[in-house]
Amino acid sequence: MALRLVCDFDLRKDVLPGLRARRAASLASGARGGGPGILEDNYESLRILNVERNGNIIYTYKDDKGNVAFGLYDCRTRQNEHLYTFEKDLHVISCSINSERTLLAASLVHSAKEGRKNELQPGSKCLTLLVEIHPVNNVKVLKAVDSSIWVQFLYPQVESHPPPENHLLLISEEKYIEKFHIHVIQEDGNKVVLRDSGHLPRERRLYYIVLKKSRSILKCIQFSANEKFNLMFEAPLDITLSASGFELVNFGCDDLQDQGNLSKHLTLCVFTNHTGSLCVCYSPKFDSWEKITYSVFYFHKGHSKTFTAALGSVDSLVTKGLTFLNLDYYVAVYLPGHFFHLLNIQHPDLICHSLFLTGNNEVVDMLPHSPLQSLSGSLVLDWCSGKLYRALLNQSYLLQFLWNTQLDCEKMAVLHCVLSCGRDPRFLEAKIIQWISENISTCHSFDLIQEFIIASSYWSIYPETSNIDKLLPYSSVLTWNTEIPGITLVTEEITLPFMKVHSFKGYWEKLNSNLEYVKCSKPCLLYNNSMVKREWHSLISEEKTGRRRSMVYVRNIFDNAMKVISNLEARNLEPRLTPLFQEEDYHQRLLIGLMVSELREHLLRHLQGIEKKKIEQMVLDYISKLLDLICQILETSWRTHHLHPWVLHFRRASAAEFTVFHIMTRILEATMSLFLPLPPGFHTLHTILGVHCLPLHNLLHYIDSGVLLLTETAVIRLMKDLDNSENNEKLKFSIIVRLPPHIGQKICRLWDHPMSSNIISRNHVKQLLLNYKKQPQSSMIDKSPGSVEFLPLNYFIEILTDIESSNQALYAFEGHDNVDAKFVEEAALKHTTMLLGL
Repeated sequence: MALRLVCDFDLRKDVLPGLRARRAASLASGARGGGPGILEDNYESLRILNVERNGNIIYTYKDDKGNVAFGLYDCRTRQNEHLYTFEKDLHVISCSINSERTLLAASLVHSAKEGRKNELQPGSKCLTLLVEIHPVNNVKVLKAVDSSIWVQFLYPQVESHPPPENHLLLISEEKYIEKFHIHVIQEDGNKVVLRDSGHLPRERRLYYIVLKKSRSILKCIQFSANEKFNLMFEAPLDITLSASGFELVNFGCDDLQDQGNLSKHLTLCVFTNHTGSLCVCYSPKFDSWEKITYSVFYFHKGHSKTFTAALGSVDSLVTKGLTFLNLDYYVAVYLPGHFFHLLNIQHPDLICHSLFLTGNNEVVDMLPHSPLQSLSGSLVLDWCSGKLYRALLNQSYLLQFLWNTQLDCEKMAVLHCVLSCGRDPRFLEAKIIQWISENISTCHSFDLIQEFIIASSYWSIYPETSNIDKLLPYSSVLTWNTEIPGITLVTEEITLPFMKVHSFKGYWEKLNSNLEYVKCSKPCLLYNNSMVKREWHSLISEEKTGRRRSMVYVRNIFDNAMKVISNLEARNLEPRLTPLFQEEDYHQRLLIGLMVSELREHLLRHLQGIEKKKIEQMVLDYISKLLDLICQILETSWRTHHLHPWVLHFRRASAAEFTVFHIMTRILEATMSLFLPLPPGFHTLHTILGVHCLPLHNLLHYIDSGVLLLTETAVIRLMKDLDNSENNEKLKFSIIVRLPPHIGQKICRLWDHPMSSNIISRNHVKQLLLNYKKQPQSSMIDKSPGSVEFLPLNYFIEILTDIESSNQALYAFEGHDNVDAKFVEEAALKHTTMLLGL
């Protein structure tokens, strides 16, 4: 299944054995104080009451005398501790313990008469008690009302020993909140008692949600142990809430409620995470068995999305309510037996970035059907079974699903789900690359290679700063118009929360940053290579025309490229099978260096409060990752198809070589449209493989259309490795005439062939004549030994001889001596006589 629930705690496995052993020991010793055990008949009374902020779990059960006992499971030591026993038959609504385990707060009601269910009857009294338990001492009544009360101690951010004050929240079903300030003192060594227990200061708070006829207002109040409460923000909710039939999901699942009727009530959850996201998930009560509607308000993005999911046949009744789970970068919406929707809350704009699985998929029936409560840290509590799970995206299932799915939208969503898992990224990337290599042509809505490179590079650097999601692209897809089977979507802008405070820390600082971005950043701040593209073309153009920028500027660009390559090589110590990074490759190094400069400036401009050195390292890591992913794709293809360095020949290329050439071409297409750099040596390797795989006319078409780039290294290898057979002569000549002049002149010197000599002489003559200034000539033309009875040709030879002898033009090849004029005359004479048929 897409979601894997790892059991962190199980009442029956982690608590029951200890309670049984305690009872057995107590009976064996005959001691009354052996500790509360549990009778076999009371196993069903064992249930979870609360999961505290530090992860400790409070549970309750009836002991062998029928009294209500409280226990605590320490999540770190995995040990159980008995806290307190009420010597009465009571039903516990809520319970909490302070961080020092010295005070216990509980709200309870008297059990109904024997033979009836434990229900909170109208008019029953709910007692909220505060108990000194270190050691067991006084019990103080905090509240006695008719409505249910939930209790919760506030844990300080920084532990202090002993804390000067404890803070306890009482949340009423009537929607008011009280905060008690509890001072404790130590007596007789470790004995902890209440100071001035007759008067506990308290403060009353306002509604969390203000219910109105047309629109509700969401308010968030921050309670802190170190300061007074703060009303953090107000935000209008475009939903209608009423007091009747409203399920208080944040308080968990009270076993007094009729769970069979949950589907008839609306559900509302508020989720946040460390990146500054704020989501309100809302599902109204069901009006139809054929479809279900739920909304998610992405306040950190400024819009809401309302989803309508088809439930299939009318006979398929909904017996359970919707479950919303907070899973870090995702929110899961789960309707048992019908669908599972994994919503991307970091990048919710496009529906293709979220995964929707219907009842036809096995995952829909794999999760528990009992009510689940989502806790912080991706924890999920199953109240009915008494199990606490840690919810994780299931990497193995998602990878298998990626191989099997046929829908582009599901490929897109699963690809991002896998990469966001963050566990063993090298392994995940290797698996995805293998999948891409085998399915490169099966996706029609987006480019697989592009999406993988952009997404994987993004996730590799994302943990370093939460603001990077506004500055670096997450996906190569900007729009998505294809429908997702089984679900429809309506997106609406919403009013942003109005922050009520001015000093922000931690989560609030990140949320406020997100809200400010939505307000002010109408132009997209995501980085793209448009500036790099313009500057790169400008530098290449200047190179061709002979104009050069400042040497310091160009040297800095190449220094940037060298840092990236060194950074990449330092991270990858394994030898590469593909011959990359073995040549200068001026153009690609120029592109890498320019991208470093532009991306660094982009991040420095928009990332405030981060030191320059860290940003520079982020840039190097990001671009190194881009290049490394391309290298990994090549390496995987090379090894999968068992390719090794070869000597060029013209036998029929194998299917494996064609496949690798096709993958390299797709890599080139993916990077060209985004103008991303390639590893130096990529074009040489691609061209050599193209010569091996393509017929001459196809090869020349690829060269002329820019798919294959003729690098100096590739052409030199062609000239040296291929013999001068007729086919190879055609190939070499066709390539030489397509080379830039400064490279072509070098290559001709390496090819020992009359055709090469011909090209040299023609280029030399052309250069001589370009610089020729006509001088007065003698009317008499002397015949030289090489003259023929063709006056125009004789005259031409004389001009060349005169230019060469009078040094009117000097033409030098880089690294070579001047061409002998006599050689040029003879070559020109031979070529001319051949053309004229003389």
